[in-house]
Amino acid sequence: MTKDEVRMTNDRKQTMRDTPVHERPRERLVKVGAANLSEVELLSIIISRGTRGMPVRDIAQQLVNQFHSVADVGRASVEELVRVPGIGKAKACQIVAAFELARRSDDTPCVKERADLSDPKDVARRARLSIREWRKECFLTFYVDSRNRHIGDAEVSVGSLDTTLAHPREVFERAIRAGAAGVIVVHNHPSGDPTPSDDDIRLTRRLTEAGKILGIRLLDHVVLSRDSHYSFRSHALV
Repeated sequence: MTKDEVRMTNDRKQTMRDTPVHERPRERLVKVGAANLSEVELLSIIISRGTRGMPVRDIAQQLVNQFHSVADVGRASVEELVRVPGIGKAKACQIVAAFELARRSDDTPCVKERADLSDPKDVARRARLSIREWRKECFLTFYVDSRNRHIGDAEVSVGSLDTTLAHPREVFERAIRAGAAGVIVVHNHPSGDPTPSDDDIRLTRRLTEAGKILGIRLLDHVVLSRDSHYSFRSHALV
């Protein structure tokens, strides 16, 4: 066998055509449903095609490995995604668009009306979908009705590497416009440690007092890291 024939054989081994039909992601989605596919399989469908010498499933697995989780893939920018071998600008745009649609579908009015934010874990989950820049502190607000159902949210500010700015006026001005009965504030700690700082504690007290004056309760202040959170309410601090 010549070198060219060996190369062609190796290239052929890298194509999806050699995968049994029943194991291909798209065929499996049709047969068993999206909920039963792995994250790598779902990413493979979004990416659609591999490259010469790299099948689409390997590219998808490489994405997860490099960004550590599918959630972090969803937060990546086009510029960050194209650094992964096998991901060009077109594929990067497909990935960003797919995750943005997922975020928007989770933010439709009908979903907001149903979403109960009584549990800090649910607040943390929603907030992580909104934070795109974990290297800086991002301050978010969630507005709820009298039954703790999500009726709106906003990004109040994005700070520097270790500080963010949030004024009670900005938090409650939007709450009043939303007709909220209560407010939950969230911010992340780029350090990875969600333990509240002295500044966090002071801000929480200011927001609590401002809420009492306005008749809009501060229900919780949740401090996030990528994989954990701290709830002021759970520690009886609000």
